[in-house]
Amino acid sequence: MTTVRLPLFPLNSVLFPGLVLPLNIFEERYRAMMRELLKTPEDEPRRFGVVAIRDGHEVAPSAPGMPDPTAVPERGPTAGFGADPSRAFHGIGCIADAATIRERPNGTFEVLATGTTRVRLLSVDTSGPFLTAELEELTEEPGDEAGALAEGVLRSFRQYQKRLAGASERSLTTNAELPDDPSVVSYLVAAAMMLDTPTRQRLLQAPDTASRLRDELKLLRAETAILRNLPSLPAAELTRSPTSLN
Repeated sequence: MTTVRLPLFPLNSVLFPGLVLPLNIFEERYRAMMRELLKTPEDEPRRFGVVAIRDGHEVAPSAPGMPDPTAVPERGPTAGFGADPSRAFHGIGCIADAATIRERPNGTFEVLATGTTRVRLLSVDTSGPFLTAELEELTEEPGDEAGALAEGVLRSFRQYQKRLAGASERSLTTNAELPDDPSVVSYLVAAAMMLDTPTRQRLLQAPDTASRLRDELKLLRAETAILRNLPSLPAAELTRSPTSLN
């Protein structure tokens, strides 16, 4: 079992290995995290853990509000996550490698990171200016028939894209080559589908690639069937990743 201790960045979304994560950092706890990461030499990975929030708020309230306008806003690394932050987070996350950390004149940061490895959250340390965590790196096992499942998922994903473009009254303009590595396919499709956070989290924590692909095949068939019977959908950019307010 390989464990690492890294800064921890909770988000209201799920990060998958291989996917790009743009961040706009303005809260002091995360600014402190970025300042610490900048101490790492440029030729070494600037890594931090990303976990999806189960119960809590990505951005802590910065001013009193309803229902109590006199309440003092929470401060510090645990703001918005309760007395025991580990209970507020999902147990499986992803390590992110920050390729770009750019500080703006006002002290905020623009960050571009990429997901690398799935991890299990073992413990959370709240004693510093930002959260840190003990993380267990998880091996990605292929499972049975991952190759054949990946081919089926890619076929269904192309149909899903076409249906989604049609329902949104848009043209499908992307001719990008899709990968053929089963694990890469499983993560790309999980990130690109229009899914809620609990479903994305379920896909991230699948026991192996084949299990993830089987789940995705069911989801793609169900979603494509729904789209087939809908006249239109609100416009949605399939390949656009959400940017955290932080």
